Amino acid sequence: MKRKRIKPLGAGATVLTGAALATVLGLGSTTASAAPLPGGLGPCAGPSCPGSAQDPNNRPVAGYDENINVFVGGDFRVGGSAAEAEGKIVTLGDFSMHKTSGSRVYNVGVVGVGSRVPPPNGSDFLTVGGDLTVADGQRLLAEEGSISGKVTYAGERSGRTEPDAVHVPDAAAPYAGLRGALTTSSGCYARVDGAARPATGTAVNQGHQTLFRGDGGSRLQVFNVDFDLVSANGGDQSMAFEGVPEGATVLVNMVGDSRTISSYVGHDVGPAGFRERLLWNFPDAASITIKGSAQFQGAVLVGSPGSTTKVSVPGMNGRFLTAGSLDHTASSGSEFHGYPFTGDLPSCGTPPIPTPTPTGPTTEPTGPTDPTGPGEPSPTETAPTTGPTAPTVEPSASVTGPTGPTGAPVGTADPTAPAGAGGSSSAGGSGGGEGAASDDGQLALTGALGDPWVLGAAVFAIAAGTVLTVLVRRRRLG
Repeated sequence: MKRKRIKPLGAGATVLTGAALATVLGLGSTTASAAPLPGGLGPCAGPSCPGSAQDPNNRPVAGYDENINVFVGGDFRVGGSAAEAEGKIVTLGDFSMHKTSGSRVYNVGVVGVGSRVPPPNGSDFLTVGGDLTVADGQRLLAEEGSISGKVTYAGERSGRTEPDAVHVPDAAAPYAGLRGALTTSSGCYARVDGAARPATGTAVNQGHQTLFRGDGGSRLQVFNVDFDLVSANGGDQSMAFEGVPEGATVLVNMVGDSRTISSYVGHDVGPAGFRERLLWNFPDAASITIKGSAQFQGAVLVGSPGSTTKVSVPGMNGRFLTAGSLDHTASSGSEFHGYPFTGDLPSCGTPPIPTPTPTGPTTEPTGPTDPTGPGEPSPTETAPTTGPTAPTVEPSASVTGPTGPTGAPVGTADPTAPAGAGGSSSAGGSGGGEGAASDDGQLALTGALGDPWVLGAAVFAIAAGTVLTVLVRRRRLG
C-alpha cells in the first residue's frame, strides 16, 4: 500500500518539475493553452500552399488554398462598386449581387489582384446555402484564364454566373456547424468566466492614430478595446503597435454593441508575417463598419449571428469569418484578399468540427496562368502606404513557433503628431485623455525571453526537482 502511494507521487513530481521549467522559460503559455480557430479555419490548407505570402499583386498564381477565406453565417450582399472576393467563400444564407457603380462584374475565388492563391482548380469557389441572385446586366465570375471553379447554391437562382452555377440542395450543409462554433469562440476569446479576458497591453486613441502597447513578452498579446478606431472627427486614423514580441499572436477584442474602424494603414506593419498573426474579434457588436482609404490587415471574427458587417476598404487582407451577415460595398472598389491566419489563440474547448473536403476535381494548371481574366477587369483601389512593403512570410498549414524577439524598435517617434480626444482601453476599461506620441505605425520589437532572471529561475526549478526526487527516493527506502 505504501509503495502504491509513493509511485504516483514520484511521477507527479517529474511532471510538475517539467511544467515549472517550461513556465519559467516562457514556454507553458504557448503550448498548454494555444489553439487554432475552430473547425480548422485559419491556415492555408492542401498540398499546394505557397512557400510565402506576398502583398497584393497581379503576378501569376503562387499556389492553391483549400481552406475557407470568407465565411458568412447569414447573408452575403454585394453592392456599390465592390469588386471581388478571393479564396473559398461559404455563405449559409443568400448571396445577392446588386452593384450600383463601377464594373458590372464581381469575381469570386480567383481575382486579378490579391495574394494570388485561389482555391484548387475545379473546386467550389462559392457555396451558397440559400438563394443566388445576380442583378440583370451583371455577372458573377468564378474563373480567370485556365483557372475555373464552381458556384453551388441550395435555393433559387436568378442572373448570370460564369461558369454556370450548379444547384446542390444541401450545398452548405457540411459547414452549418461553423456558425455556432465561431460564436462560441468569439465570446471565449473576449471573456473568461464572464469577465473580460485579462489584457496584456493597452490601447489608446490618440486622434491621429490608435496606439497598441504590449507588455513586451507574452506570446499572446491581448488588447481589449471599447471605443471606435476613428479620428477625432470620425475619419481615418493610423494604427501603431509596440511592445509586441516578434512571433507573438495579437488578439484585439473590439467589445460593444456597435464598432467602427476607419484606417489608412495600408501595409503589413511590423515584422514579416504580423498580418497572419493578427485577429480582430467582435464578440458582441450587432453593427460593424470597416472602412478607410487603404488596405486593412489581419483576420476578422464576428461572433453575433444577428450582426451585419459593412466592409468598404480597398482591400481586406486576411480571413473574414462572421456568424452574421456581410455587406460588401464601396464607392470606388473594394476587395477581399486571401491570406491565412496562423496565430495561437486561447483554448476554448469547442468541439472539433470536421473540415469538409472540396468537391469536384482539384487539378491545378501545369504552369503559370495569365493574370488577365476574361470579361471586364475589376481594378484595385490601393492607397499609398506609410512605409515600404514588408518582407514576405512563410505560411503553412501548421502554426510555426515563435522566432524570438529582438531589441530594436521599428520606426521612429513622432512627437509632433496631433492628438485628439479619444479612448484608452486596458482589460476592457476606457477613459478619456490623450495618449503619448508614438512611432510611425510599425511594430516595435522588444526583448523579453533572454533575461538573466529567467535562466536563474530555470536553474532553481531544476534544483527543486532534484530535491523532490531525493525526498521521494528516501520515502521509498523508508
